[in-house]
Amino acid sequence: MIAQLTGTCVRAGATTCVLDVGGVGYLLHVTPATAACLRPGEQVMLATSLMLRENAVTLFGFADEHERDAFELAQSASGVGPKLALAIVSVLSPSELRRAVQSEDLARLTAVPGIGRKGAEKIVIELRDKVVTLVDADSPEPQESPAEQAQELWRAQVSDGLQGLGWSARDAEAACDNVAHLVDETPDVGVAQLLRAALNSLARR
Repeated sequence: MIAQLTGTCVRAGATTCVLDVGGVGYLLHVTPATAACLRPGEQVMLATSLMLRENAVTLFGFADEHERDAFELAQSASGVGPKLALAIVSVLSPSELRRAVQSEDLARLTAVPGIGRKGAEKIVIELRDKVVTLVDADSPEPQESPAEQAQELWRAQVSDGLQGLGWSARDAEAACDNVAHLVDETPDVGVAQLLRAALNSLARR
């Protein structure tokens, strides 16, 4: 199993990236927050999870091993495949997932695109005893530089991330408008925090 890759970022999209490791380009599916922190030409290390299917081999990349563990744990619930698990860790940090399951916070779980109330109930039942393995504290999240924030690059990154999760361009822009005040109130707020806030605003509609 490929558990980690270190190489040069060749390309970063909304939910994918290409990593050059020793002359081999690996395509990885990543969370929007992770993709937003990648820069072409920069060296990066990603925790990875390899999914083998009869007709496909898919590699997923994560900012750290805690996020990867949450991704793999989520798939142990029936009805949760890699795509939905990636959406879960895009919306909820490992700690947030643990708290949501342990407190039976269905509203928090249904904020994830693709999870309805019945699905959330099933996740709570099936993962209640398993989420104790997830970390208690949220891992530090990379921050956007002030120059990038000044140019409002965060808006494009958050919008792309939301659209990558299935929201329309109109909904994504509306969500960006809803969280724009956070940039003014907290200049060092990161894209990951903005993305989660935007998803929460969409869930309340």
